[in-house]
Amino acid sequence: MALHTIAIDDEPLGLNILADDLRKIPTLDLVGTFTNPIKAVDLIQQGLVDLLFLDIQMPTLLGTQFLRTLSNPPLVIFTTAYEQYALEGYELDVVDYLMKPIRFERLFKACNKAVDTFLQRRKADTIPADTYFFIYSEYKEIKVYHHDILYIEGLKDYVKLFLASQPNRPILTRLNMKAIESRLDPTQFCRVHQSYIVPLTRISSFHKSKLVLNSSATGKPSGTLEIPIGSRYADDFLARYRGE
Repeated sequence: MALHTIAIDDEPLGLNILADDLRKIPTLDLVGTFTNPIKAVDLIQQGLVDLLFLDIQMPTLLGTQFLRTLSNPPLVIFTTAYEQYALEGYELDVVDYLMKPIRFERLFKACNKAVDTFLQRRKADTIPADTYFFIYSEYKEIKVYHHDILYIEGLKDYVKLFLASQPNRPILTRLNMKAIESRLDPTQFCRVHQSYIVPLTRISSFHKSKLVLNSSATGKPSGTLEIPIGSRYADDFLARYRGE
């Protein structure tokens, strides 16, 4: 499998150098390079692009502005000489943020991350959308669909289930984390902390001690939510997230 990839940069020399490096990576299939982002729109809108390397500081349109115009963007890796856009890139849920000049080792790492993210999303597309379980809350039985779960938070003898269908109104039920964990598919959900369980497909990035849920998983204007990773759960989480 190779990700269909394009690169956009208004500087032809830098674009050529990036393209040469991308062609060395077997998990990528470079299908186009563009100095003007507008000329890449048709290819993206046709769904023919899996991964986009996007420069930010361009005269016609900033890369961040261009990304916001796309209704269904592919995976994106920013390439830039400017650090001040890092926070905005984080909010736009990009795969990675590469500073120029880009070392091949760093580029290769970003590409591996993009492939992992792509495979996780493709796996999510194959999950039946109608699997569910029941929990008791507010004196009634409530049907909870697995695909609707954003994340789960434990509170001693209770748990809160945050759902995509009602992100600001979590369901509170008298269960412990072990009991709720037993009702979840272990290939799709992972306990990452004493107090948190998350769906693997909703994770956009992670660091040593925390992970970030993507914008569709937060229900918040900021578009991101950080969840701590407990040390006793870290190894298991990494193995599951990377498919090891």
